[in-house]
Amino acid sequence: MTYEEIHAAASDRVGPYCKNCAVCNGRACGNAMPGPGCKYPGNTAARNYDQWQKICVNMDTLCPNTEPDIRFEMFGRSFTAPIFAAPLGAVDMHYGPLYKDPEYNSILINAAAEYGVLAFTGDGVDPEIMRRAAEDMEPLGGMGIPTIKPWNKEAVFEKLDYLHEKHAFAAAMDVDGAGLPFLKAMNPNAGSKSVEELAEIIRYAGIPFIVKGVMTVSGAKKALKAGAAGIVVSNHGGRVQGGTPSTAEVLPEIAEAVKGKMTVLVDGGIRSGVDVFRAIALGADGVLIGRPILNMIYGGGAEGFRVYMDRITSELRSTMTMCGAASLKDITRDKIRTEK
Repeated sequence: MTYEEIHAAASDRVGPYCKNCAVCNGRACGNAMPGPGCKYPGNTAARNYDQWQKICVNMDTLCPNTEPDIRFEMFGRSFTAPIFAAPLGAVDMHYGPLYKDPEYNSILINAAAEYGVLAFTGDGVDPEIMRRAAEDMEPLGGMGIPTIKPWNKEAVFEKLDYLHEKHAFAAAMDVDGAGLPFLKAMNPNAGSKSVEELAEIIRYAGIPFIVKGVMTVSGAKKALKAGAAGIVVSNHGGRVQGGTPSTAEVLPEIAEAVKGKMTVLVDGGIRSGVDVFRAIALGADGVLIGRPILNMIYGGGAEGFRVYMDRITSELRSTMTMCGAASLKDITRDKIRTEK
């Protein structure tokens, strides 16, 4: 199937909240929740998308004519591209009843591994969500990154014990979920983590640990101090806090503060290979993409994932060719121009 055919098929399988827009720009869903919308005032997802579009790429074809190399290395392993699947949760409630989280994650994990990239997977009140994701990753050499909610320490340690059993490659925590009501209701309490609490969790993990939901230089430095191997610059698409800046706006200062000391990934509004190029030029090592991948899986399963990745990696290579970047390390800040 073609990209267009798979995307069209998704229109009959997602909804009613997600509109399966031609470009997922955060406008049609606004602050509608359940659904892929964001918290009041409902403009954060749109701001994420819009800010990437304000960055121009600098075309330069006076350079050797070579095929761009988009291979990406992280934590000692090599990947086909610097493009990973972002974690999503409660997919049946927010996007449509075709899949529940375990079934969606299973397709995603296996399709990503077959393509040579990684899937971050979500977490939820049902502990089977994360357990089954880890089970799907085990025969793939643990390839995938289960993303744990900021539960209380006892709950986090229990989940990490299971990841050890299943030989997980890495783990993550989406600390931007700290305000979720079901976390606040836990006893002992869950939610925000101090540097000391996070450091204890990371030591217990014993595998590369990524902190997702970092939006300030201060937050990045705290994650580094706690021992995180990487961060994801992410505002959760505005789902947990409205009125935040876009990830594109804060990425440069965060990357300048910690790049070279930890892996810097970015999530939020990245919708094309040109956007991936922009993100790397601003200092990211790689990117996460969530909602567009989900729609393609709803429309075409594992084939939908492959077709989407073929499209976005082709766009990235084409942009690199036209901007004189033979490899990812050549995508430097001088390759872009930000609108005033």
